[in-house]
Amino acid sequence: MARQCQAVTGVGRRPGPVRHPLLVDVYASPLGIRQDGRVIEHADRPWGAYTVLAEAEDFKVKTIEVQPGQRLSYQRHSRRSEHWFVVGGEGVVTLHGESIDVRRGDAVDVPLGMAHRIHNTGHVPLLFVEVQHGDYFGEDDIVRLDDDYGRLPPRSALGGDSPQPLIRSIERSAQRS
Repeated sequence: MARQCQAVTGVGRRPGPVRHPLLVDVYASPLGIRQDGRVIEHADRPWGAYTVLAEAEDFKVKTIEVQPGQRLSYQRHSRRSEHWFVVGGEGVVTLHGESIDVRRGDAVDVPLGMAHRIHNTGHVPLLFVEVQHGDYFGEDDIVRLDDDYGRLPPRSALGGDSPQPLIRSIERSAQRS
């Protein structure tokens, strides 16, 4: 389980926005972060929103905004890993049952198959850039283990078992590590 948290230093900034005549501001965050350019996809979710900025056969790049007090599903993927870079706000990432505080400038690697979630514990939206790497990025590669919004699959889809024993098993395994 890799985790890198470090301040970003020495990053150059452009003197001002560079605009192409065909590109327009299509998204503005409450944090004041604008998306200047083409957006491949934008979707609102019960916890906030995401915007797909770029995608290819083996990667997808998104910005994800989590509203204060909200959290994503505790989930895992079988066909992609993820790298998160927090650009605004603060929260707690759960990786394989372990809680990790994050804030602006922190980065977290989510290996293939590892259970994960992020929770906004702050008072402003939590914004991070997610880079997915793998061979498939569809919503059906999300296995929800816990969800605050009623999006768990029916028990029959899990082989008749509730996800709770799996969550407890993951948490016990993480405590032993």
